Amino acid sequence: MKKIYYLKTCNTCMRIIKELNLPQDVIFQDIKETPITVIQLEEMHKLSNSYEALFSKRAKLYKEMDLKNQTLVEADYKNYILEHYTFLSRPVLIYNEEIFIGNSKKTVAAAKAALHE
Repeated sequence: MKKIYYLKTCNTCMRIIKELNLPQDVIFQDIKETPITVIQLEEMHKLSNSYEALFSKRAKLYKEMDLKNQTLVEADYKNYILEHYTFLSRPVLIYNEEIFIGNSKKTVAAAKAALHE
């Protein structure tokens, strides 16, 4: 599968997409316009082995809901991601059975390397 989950209103996502210079066969999914399905999230989980890794602790709702002071388990992370798109750490690129989550320099560099092998 070759797919990227992103927000077109997120400047960071758009910068990374431009930087990655994605091939034509990559499918783009704006998670605000087309919410992630349970099946899609489970596919991401299969590759990452963790809902927590897919969860953004920088989301505004994370602070507003005071989630940092709660003990969250994998099922909680999964439910929050499905409940509101801002809880997905973005962008998420799935390329040839590899997953790249988030916008750290290291993740972007690894995604770039995988794309241009």
